[in-house]
Amino acid sequence: MATVYREADAHPDLLTERTIAIVGFGNQGRAQALNLRDSGAKVIVGNIDDNYRAQAIEDGFEVFSIAEAVEAADVVMLLLPDEIAPEVYTRDIASHLRAGDAISFASGYNVHYEHIVCPEDVDVVLLAPRMIGRGVRDLYLSGDGFFSFVGVHQDASGGARDVMLALASGIGTLRKGAVDVSFQVETELDLFNEQGFGPAFGRVLLTSIDTLIKAGYPKEAVLLEFYLSGEMSYIFQAMAEMGLIEQLDAHSQTSQYGAISRGMRFLGINLKRPMRKILDNIRRGKFAREWNFEQRTGKVRFRLLRALAKRQPIGKIEKEVRKELGIGA
Repeated sequence: MATVYREADAHPDLLTERTIAIVGFGNQGRAQALNLRDSGAKVIVGNIDDNYRAQAIEDGFEVFSIAEAVEAADVVMLLLPDEIAPEVYTRDIASHLRAGDAISFASGYNVHYEHIVCPEDVDVVLLAPRMIGRGVRDLYLSGDGFFSFVGVHQDASGGARDVMLALASGIGTLRKGAVDVSFQVETELDLFNEQGFGPAFGRVLLTSIDTLIKAGYPKEAVLLEFYLSGEMSYIFQAMAEMGLIEQLDAHSQTSQYGAISRGMRFLGINLKRPMRKILDNIRRGKFAREWNFEQRTGKVRFRLLRALAKRQPIGKIEKEVRKELGIGA
């Protein structure tokens, strides 16, 4: 069983003794910076000269270049996209870390695949909310909290776990709970969700839409039924709150009977084979090497894949339906 940390496990007062640098003031960076400040921590921001920097200044933070922020801090929270973090780390962070400092990652990807290798005299921890930035802020303000993955990769000081838990408390996640995992586990779960579950779910959704539209059902009604109404988000929330099976009780018996009896007809579809191959490629580092090569060679294939994705019929259909229904106009 994994260890789950709660508020009682943390010593939030540790934050009052440290200066925390938020590197990257995007959606997660802003939410976590605001939460930490509201929890009594001294927070500064390191960001390039862009709209996010302007937002940090407007929010009342002291804002520096990334290198200056790291130099001034005891704890660095790296909240940049995985694809740019190694370059920024090498250029602006590595040479400014001091013995005894701590660096926190919101993703295990670069550390696990050794795209970033931190000095041996620095604490390296994981604090990865399982929540979007807006939710991190809203659930802090409401007092509800949210779940996160946490972990210690390198404990140079002997107190890395205490710092990690103080940060977790400061952003509000221990109100709900933080599950202890390794950088490897966080990385592989995240990638599999994106590559295994997500595409399979997307294929089922697109096939369902195509089946109904070709059968003559109005495209406006079809898209509303599946996702444009927002009902699906409430169903997923019910799964989280009640359980995958127990949430069936929130539906009519007609719905329950149809879902369970017809669900049996899909048992013959072999999803495990492609999913196991995807997981194997993730675990052996094949995907990471492939993506690293793609980035080093100009992302030609990536741009082609994105262009093909945007040319799928659903794009045109959805645009027409959204305009007709006045969604996002």
